[in-house]
Amino acid sequence: MKYETVIGLEVHVELATDSKIFCSCSAHSYGAEPNTHVCPACSGMPGMLPVVNKKVVDYGMKAGMMLNCDINRVTTFDKKSYYYPDLPCAYQTTQWFAPVAVNGLVEIETSKGKKNIRIKQIHMEEDAGKLVHDIREDMTHVDFNRTSVPLIEIVSQPDLSSAEEVEAYLERIKTLLRYARVAECEMAHGTMRCDVNLSVRPEGSDKLGVRAEMKNMNSIEAIKRAIEYETARHIDAIERGTEVLKQETRRWDDIKGKSYAMRTKETAGDYRYFPDPNVMPVVIDDNWFNEVKSTLPELPEVKRERYKTEFNLSDYDAEQLTKSIALCDCFEGAYEVCKSAKDSANWMISEVMSILNVRKMTYDMLSVDGKALGSLIKLVMDGKVGRTNAKKILEAMFEDGTIEPLKYAEENGYVMSNDTGLIEQVVKKAVEANPKAVADYKSGKEKAILAIFGSCMKELKGNCDPAVLKQILTDYVDKL
Repeated sequence: MKYETVIGLEVHVELATDSKIFCSCSAHSYGAEPNTHVCPACSGMPGMLPVVNKKVVDYGMKAGMMLNCDINRVTTFDKKSYYYPDLPCAYQTTQWFAPVAVNGLVEIETSKGKKNIRIKQIHMEEDAGKLVHDIREDMTHVDFNRTSVPLIEIVSQPDLSSAEEVEAYLERIKTLLRYARVAECEMAHGTMRCDVNLSVRPEGSDKLGVRAEMKNMNSIEAIKRAIEYETARHIDAIERGTEVLKQETRRWDDIKGKSYAMRTKETAGDYRYFPDPNVMPVVIDDNWFNEVKSTLPELPEVKRERYKTEFNLSDYDAEQLTKSIALCDCFEGAYEVCKSAKDSANWMISEVMSILNVRKMTYDMLSVDGKALGSLIKLVMDGKVGRTNAKKILEAMFEDGTIEPLKYAEENGYVMSNDTGLIEQVVKKAVEANPKAVADYKSGKEKAILAIFGSCMKELKGNCDPAVLKQILTDYVDKL
């Protein structure tokens, strides 16, 4: 019998606000000392009342719009009751009865073609703290820095059917939210996590199988492996009776490549949802709605087509540049200064991306100012700085975002002088030091002169026009 996998995802995304959802503590605590971004409100002290961060609602609405959702004009917050040591109030403030966005749609593309994945809802909520297990002390510490950091949870319908589709869906969400600048979506930093709900049923059946949920998956590769393992486990249980499937929450061990039962899956009733009396309903009027809508970005596919028509870029160049909004910003800033789309694209793809890859940085981590890059490109176009030295300047710009290319070139001796007198002296010296290369060139081996050319360029530190140097060198050797 053939089987099909049915998958629904709950994607938790940390919003890129400066402060937390219900207090003014910094929302950026990655790498910070434990319990240094905490106040009485977010640590659950008695008598402290939450105040909704308007920017969180803005970003929640914006995320919903990017995922083609309907926005609830009256959205409310609710209490989700459960106990865990990293949850100081013994409940989480979330949304259950009236989430900020509902009924969305995300189009994905895989090797099997395009497919629409329905979004059930997007709701805003606060994050919990973090437990740090210390094996040496045989003790668990609680870090409340992350408590009340704003999240949105994107809940899909069970429309996904393979690891490939899940990867495409997650990548599409990451791209859209990054373009909208509402979230970092970096799994390695914990700003995007995923719960995978999976079941298996006979192919063609419309009845869902027994569902297992794998919590807090933090890498796409781990998610793909877990889906493949769980699918095989479910099919073995159905066909060979290896175990009795039950609705449960499971933990994925990426090192062992297996999942393990944690607890029986809770239902909504177990959480005792009820409206939070401390947080008033949020009413989104037309002015607020339209204000957020006006900030929506140009979609990646629209930007890609515009780059091809407006800038006459190739399909490949447009595809590469639109992989990240940070790349787009840098490219457009560079073009604004140097006025050459092709040169800007070439520098972005061949030099900027190369440095990012060497430094193991994602495209969204690019912080080089586009206009500064445009100034550097223009120096090369105008023959003021050689490309080799321009690459050195670009490396320096990655280290220090305040560098002004021309000033840096002048301070480090990278500006071309094209002093013919100096070039002639260098050429004469290099020719005298390479008699064999001169003899080979004279006997018809034209490439032999390249050794002398390289020696001259090294002596001049790249600060001359290669065409000028080549002309002076060939003229001098031809006269010998």
